[in-house]
Amino acid sequence: MEDDPLYKIKKEIHFCYGHRLLDYDGKCAHPHGHNGKIEIELEAEKLDARGMVFDFGDIKDIVRKWVHRELDHQMILKKGDPLIKILRDLKEPYFEMDENPTAEALAKLIFYYAKSKKLLISRVTFWETLSSSATYTA
Repeated sequence: MEDDPLYKIKKEIHFCYGHRLLDYDGKCAHPHGHNGKIEIELEAEKLDARGMVFDFGDIKDIVRKWVHRELDHQMILKKGDPLIKILRDLKEPYFEMDENPTAEALAKLIFYYAKSKKLLISRVTFWETLSSSATYTA
């Protein structure tokens, strides 16, 4: 008897962003930027009628479009950051989060966005740099 199958697929999304961390003692307390990479993993026990967990193009249409609209080339800041007023007054792009915009918080944010769109999401890994990442699963 075969074990129950579990199929997994991954999709990468790349984008650029800036951020800073409040209540942090280190370099990341100052505004700076990153080339971020998101690795989205979906899983299913059964394939759909097309023989897929989910179409890669559909993931791109759903998640990548949102990331590029909401996060790409934005200054990502925690609500209450004094920089928000300055950016708003200058009509500069920014994105507000309830949490400090750490790699962990960004992985969680993207996970729940994908879940809200009914993707069979199992994990999001957010790469802040080539050598540093955070993963969120629920």
